Amino acid sequence: MPAPRPTSLSLFAAALAERLPGPWTSQYHRYRSFEDQFPTIERLWDVGHVDYIVSQYALGHDAVLHGPAGQQLYVTDRPRYRHQFVVAPLEPQGFRPHQISPVREPNGIAVPSNAVRAAAHVTRRLLPRYRAALAAVRDSALAQPEPPHRQPAPEVAQTLTLVWYPDGVVGAPYDAVPEEARTTLFGCHFQYRPYEFAFVLPASYSDTERALLVQLAAQKLTLQGIGVNFRRAAPLPPPTAAPAAASRTQVATALKSAARR
Repeated sequence: MPAPRPTSLSLFAAALAERLPGPWTSQYHRYRSFEDQFPTIERLWDVGHVDYIVSQYALGHDAVLHGPAGQQLYVTDRPRYRHQFVVAPLEPQGFRPHQISPVREPNGIAVPSNAVRAAAHVTRRLLPRYRAALAAVRDSALAQPEPPHRQPAPEVAQTLTLVWYPDGVVGAPYDAVPEEARTTLFGCHFQYRPYEFAFVLPASYSDTERALLVQLAAQKLTLQGIGVNFRRAAPLPPPTAAPAAASRTQVATALKSAARR
């Protein structure tokens, strides 16, 4: 665990806040345990090296800069680089996950310990990305205030049940296939076999080909408003046991009995 630099970090964060455009303030936090920092680092809007740092190192402290229009920047040490810090945006508060998650993370940057140079880096490289991401979140909130819950399928007037048979064939009895579905099945390489009185997709196709053709048929049929179900055929009945052959003694006894009559 790297030794924290409380004085350096707190003074640096305050000096950085003073030099950013607009009114910014700094809050320094020191943590007794690694878990205490979770509420802050879980809001990191970063999938780069800042996220890696907080997941791999127990730094023990950080600072949060509060700026105009709800902007917040996370500041902490950069381990193994004593003359550098890292600065990363925090996700905006007051928004729901489905409004934030589609927006690309603006990510953080490493900056020198010189507050003047660091402020120039943050202003030029970080804040434009951060503000663009915030604007995208606000637009998303206006366009989609509620989560996009999946809707149930509409009711259909006709349904086709495709059956997997023990010999590998996929098909359906002729009478069970709606008339509107027959052309679609032919287009997906199903065949009509009169002697089986069924539409079938032959087992000569490979497993991959058969899966793709079945998927294509299902997509086309549902677009026609025909529901599609899939089932396995009922198992074949067990073979009937052959009657036991009569013994020679039983045959001889039966023949003698018949002769006496």
